Amino acid sequence: MLISALGFALMAACVKEVSGLGIPVLEIVAVRSIVSGIISYVDIKRKKIPLFGHNKALLIARGTVGSFALILVYYTITTLPLAEATLLQYLHPVFTAMLALFFLKETIQRSTMACIFISLLGLFIIIQPNLAQSNIPLDSVVHYPWLSIGTGVLGAFGSAVAYIIVKKLTQTDDSSVIIFYFPLVAFPVSMILLGSDFVVPSLAATGLLILIGIFTQVGQVGLTKALHCADANKATAYAYVQVLFSVFIGWAYFSEVPMATTIMGGGLIMVGALINVFWKR
Repeated sequence: MLISALGFALMAACVKEVSGLGIPVLEIVAVRSIVSGIISYVDIKRKKIPLFGHNKALLIARGTVGSFALILVYYTITTLPLAEATLLQYLHPVFTAMLALFFLKETIQRSTMACIFISLLGLFIIIQPNLAQSNIPLDSVVHYPWLSIGTGVLGAFGSAVAYIIVKKLTQTDDSSVIIFYFPLVAFPVSMILLGSDFVVPSLAATGLLILIGIFTQVGQVGLTKALHCADANKATAYAYVQVLFSVFIGWAYFSEVPMATTIMGGGLIMVGALINVFWKR
């Protein structure tokens, strides 16, 4: 999960950078799917396992849910500071824990309930600037677009649904096959939605697009293998370390200084995750 978190943090940074070069979000998703698809295909052939897996219906469902979740997540990354976008995305352990209760029959412990409450409180603090009174000078408060906040939360929910499906699929299919179905569905979906908005990328943009695919693959492989050997709600909680990576990258590369509300709310979200992970100890 730590390797996965680093991969996803570097991917998010590349997405934000390449969007600044004029590449549409849907095009980023399409190119990322091509790179990930090629890597997954080679890996499947290396393992000499069936290309299209066993539980095809669930594999297609995973690819479909993951595709739309990725589009939402990428849009959030391109319209919010990196730290805020990552924090919204990493609400997914909250949704994963609740979905795991109903679909995986995993028990929600008191630690998980505390994680959910504290994380949601952290989310409320993060969006506080948007709820500020109108009599406060506009130049003293940074307002985030509500659409970006909404897509961030919906992206986190979609990711949680995808993780639950992945957890079920690890019982029947190899991790490489599970990952392969993601680009298999994401590429045609993103190209259809992109339509005539395609932009010919520059050399620098092309390099960043390839890096997005590579870093995503690193994140996906780490995530899938982690879910194979731990409860879904516990495994995904470790992914919160991506927040630290993203805050550092946002500060060091994009000159983004997190607001006080972001630090406070993000701190609560991470405390909730740590409680969930280390309660038994």
